[in-house]
Amino acid sequence: MITKERIQQLIDEFLVENEGIFLVSLKIGGGNQIEVLIDSFPGIKMGDCVKLSRHIEGSLDREEEDFALQIASAGLSDPFKVFKQYEKNVGRKVDVKLKGGEKILGTMLSAEVGKGIVLETKTREKIGKKKQVVVKQHELAFEQIDQTKIVISF
Repeated sequence: MITKERIQQLIDEFLVENEGIFLVSLKIGGGNQIEVLIDSFPGIKMGDCVKLSRHIEGSLDREEEDFALQIASAGLSDPFKVFKQYEKNVGRKVDVKLKGGEKILGTMLSAEVGKGIVLETKTREKIGKKKQVVVKQHELAFEQIDQTKIVISF
C-alpha cells in the first residue's frame, strides 16, 4: 500500500534538491490517486512538475502497486493552504474571509509565522462635504481567518 508518509518522504527529498519550491498540499485518495500541489516564490514551471513526477514515479514500483499521480501548481483561485503562500503574496491584493463571515478586501502588508497578517484597506468616505480616501490597517490573527485568496485583476 502506498502511504502518505512514503510520498511525503519522496517530496521532501525533491524539495531539498530543488530549493525554493514548497509543498502546498498532498492528498492520497482511493485507488492510490496521488495529488500533489507545489508552489515557489517565482512561480512553478511545467518542468518543476515533471521533475517531481519523475522523482516520485522512479521511486515507486508499478509492478507492486498501481497508482495515479497528478502534480500541479497551486491554483490562483484556490484559498491559501500554507504559510509560505501568505509570504509569497505580501504586497498583493487579497480577499480575506473571517470565521464570522465578514470579508475584507485589501493589500497584504505583512505576514508573520504564528501570528497573522496585516491588511491595508482603502475606502471612499464622506467626511464633511467631500469624499476622501480613508486608509485603514487590519491586524488579523490566523485563528480569525477562514480563508484567503488572491484577487486577480486585469
